[in-house]
Amino acid sequence: MPVSLLRRTLTIGALLAISGATSAASADTPSRGTVALVMQADGPNAAIDQKIRTHLEARGFAVDPLDQDAPASRAAHARLVIMSSTISAKLVGPGWRQLPVPLLTWEDDMLDDLAMTGKRDGADYGTAKHERFLWLVNAPHPVAAGLPAGTTNVYQKAGYMNWGKPGLGASIIATLYGQPDKAAIFVYEKGATMDYESLAPARRVMFFIGNDTFTNLSGAGVRLFDAAVDWAAGDR
Repeated sequence: MPVSLLRRTLTIGALLAISGATSAASADTPSRGTVALVMQADGPNAAIDQKIRTHLEARGFAVDPLDQDAPASRAAHARLVIMSSTISAKLVGPGWRQLPVPLLTWEDDMLDDLAMTGKRDGADYGTAKHERFLWLVNAPHPVAAGLPAGTTNVYQKAGYMNWGKPGLGASIIATLYGQPDKAAIFVYEKGATMDYESLAPARRVMFFIGNDTFTNLSGAGVRLFDAAVDWAAGDR
């Protein structure tokens, strides 16, 4: 065989081997399933939701973005639903409370619609300004991300935090610092009693961030966010 032809053959073989190895590696990487990200697609904070999408994809999830008026049936295929606080609760489509798919939200105005809290704005749920710290009260829970009990700095600088007062079936993970009656992170296991005597049709999680504060999370805040996603999805 001529030397030039031999070199060409070896080069093609090497490229095929690399391609095959890459394909095998991709095939061996397990998909973590689909997250339905409910958001206000054309809202002023859509760029923040896109950063959340990128973060989830980097952690192995496929993300299916849904506009806020989409019916819950659009998310029936998902492993997890995430409802951003960029949505307007009055424009959200029907059926989310009963959807038997795990759901995580940081929209305080949706908490009563989801039966995760009572209905009184400012009493059963609300937003606090100029917050930076949480008080972790349930450190052994997986959603606490292995962080120690007590004060945790979750923002790089002070910002908005959403909170709620959950039903008796909830596990409270963290409260606003110095405000133990305002739960910043809480969860319901499937079948737990929520408000209005509703039973959680799947895992439910409330997280504390606001419309534009995902990018303000500290390292500890990101750990808590990832732990909340993983627990809701059933990986913790």
